[in-house]
Amino acid sequence: MTGGGRDGARGTAGTAGTAGTAGTAGNGARAGARGNELAVDRLIDDPETRIVVCCGSGGVGKTTTAAAIGLRAAERGRKVVVLTIDPARRLAQSMGLTELDNTPRVVKGVSGEGELQAMMLDMKRTFDEVVLAHSEPERAKAIMENPFYQSLSAGFAGTQEYMAMEKLGQLRDAHEWDLIVVDTPPSRSALDFLDAPNRLGSFLDGKVIRLLAAPAKVGGRSAMKFLNVGMGLLTGTLGKIFGAQLLTDVQTFVSATDTMFGGFRERADRTYQLLKAPGTAFLVVAAPERDALREAAYFVDRLEADRMPLAGLVLNRVHGTGAPQLTAERALAAAEALEENGTGTASPEAELLAAGLLRLHAERMQVMARERRTRDRFVSVYPDVPIVEVAALPGDVHDLDGLRAVGELLGGGTGE
Repeated sequence: MTGGGRDGARGTAGTAGTAGTAGTAGNGARAGARGNELAVDRLIDDPETRIVVCCGSGGVGKTTTAAAIGLRAAERGRKVVVLTIDPARRLAQSMGLTELDNTPRVVKGVSGEGELQAMMLDMKRTFDEVVLAHSEPERAKAIMENPFYQSLSAGFAGTQEYMAMEKLGQLRDAHEWDLIVVDTPPSRSALDFLDAPNRLGSFLDGKVIRLLAAPAKVGGRSAMKFLNVGMGLLTGTLGKIFGAQLLTDVQTFVSATDTMFGGFRERADRTYQLLKAPGTAFLVVAAPERDALREAAYFVDRLEADRMPLAGLVLNRVHGTGAPQLTAERALAAAEALEENGTGTASPEAELLAAGLLRLHAERMQVMARERRTRDRFVSVYPDVPIVEVAALPGDVHDLDGLRAVGELLGGGTGE
């Protein structure tokens, strides 16, 4: 089944649906009973909707979806910033920007009275900004030159997700935008930022760091025992840091940051609560494929477990046909008849071409049937999760016109 391997999935489907109900009631995203449609336009038009978080596995069009939502909201009159944590360059290219960095950049070519800006999270620069904002210049310089800090800000597990929380909090506190659209990293790590306050906060609140600094406060053989303990802890989490200089670097780091990091956990907790509050909406993006919808089920379960406001599922790249009345069986039968007997009214080349087209149509109908079965299995487990289907486009999205077409599909149009 598609429920992410959950035992008793049908029994818990109602709780997942409850998450969708509770999370979207204030944003107007719900449309009613089983099989309801996700009203994206209603969601982004609602001035109470301030944050939209797009999450999903890799390769399902999540970045394009976030960009299309941002553009559509801007062209419907809102001032929007799109924050991507994914280092892929697709977002910049589709918005006509040469690059994205840690500073929001205005996207030109947006119609209407709204405004669109875009940016890409720079993990280390965001960390540096926090240090500069909460330290005197000399102390900030000492911190940023410290080897321990440089390794922490560049490679500690959880730092990226924590800094994503920091940046989101900064954008929200700036009150410069009506709507913030967050494009999370691909794969299940996309929801790791929900754990970031506890993970990095526990590290920076002094417990582990002060243990590592303890050798300086004792002497002789006891110091070596403490050092060995500290090294054992660090080698599991900061594998790049080794050598005799480690203790000195940690001591210097602790001394320089002793009064600064107290606000880290507080700010992250505040942003975490912001994600749970009315005005935030999570959109799970998936393709109509078994593995992608299994990942989507994981996201739905996780959001429900953390009581996050789930707005619905964006089912991307759904195939369609202009001749739905011609079944795969009939198309294959007609192709075989043409190949065997012909019509006697057209050239052999034309008949072979027609037979080939009929076979392509049959394959398309089979793909559509498979996608529908996969979707229906998801719906059977999560009947209360609103869904919007976005038709597969003939080519890649690489400019604003392409994003507009996706936005039109998200809004329930034809994209034509």
